[in-house]
Amino acid sequence: MREALTHRSYLNENPDWKLSNNERLEFLGDAVLELVTTEELFNRYPDYQEGPMTSLRAALVNYIMMARVGRELDLDKFMMLSQGEAKDTGRARDVILANAMEAVIGAMYLDSGYDPVKKMINNSIMSHLDEVIKEGLYKDAKSLLQEKAQADLKTTPYYKVLQERGPDHSKVFTVGAYLNEKLIAQGEGQSKQDAEIEAAKKALEIIE
Repeated sequence: MREALTHRSYLNENPDWKLSNNERLEFLGDAVLELVTTEELFNRYPDYQEGPMTSLRAALVNYIMMARVGRELDLDKFMMLSQGEAKDTGRARDVILANAMEAVIGAMYLDSGYDPVKKMINNSIMSHLDEVIKEGLYKDAKSLLQEKAQADLKTTPYYKVLQERGPDHSKVFTVGAYLNEKLIAQGEGQSKQDAEIEAAKKALEIIE
């Protein structure tokens, strides 16, 4: 559990720390989380095809939801971060917390096996399923922007990478959302997909 809560930045300031950072456990936990949520959705919705189940799963396991669940479990109080990262807020902190949540799932899987970690995921993450459906959180911003643009403007949005900065292990992408060849909004993210979603959210605010 300590390793699951150890961010790589903490090791830079504490070289004597005997544990590794949480990235290997995050890798494992991500796979366990996806399996459990996939199995639950598969069993709960026997009439759903792959598309709707994929959208629901994405809404349940994205970094926003995972960071929220991490806060509900008070993980942020126990994270081991560098002094700089500890002061950070907003999206960057949410990503760190979401990754830690996945690492905790990986640690629980190693420690206790599949059934206990499945119970935890059902209690803490799948419990948000009704809210995801009721509030339409399974519809990502890119899908909503496409629906609105095609209905109101008779055009399909597209995205371009405008800038990449930072080292390979921590790149930040700036992406533009375009309608009818016109740049409508820009978004940033640690992946092109995250940046596209952020740009789509801002574009929705502008055209609504």
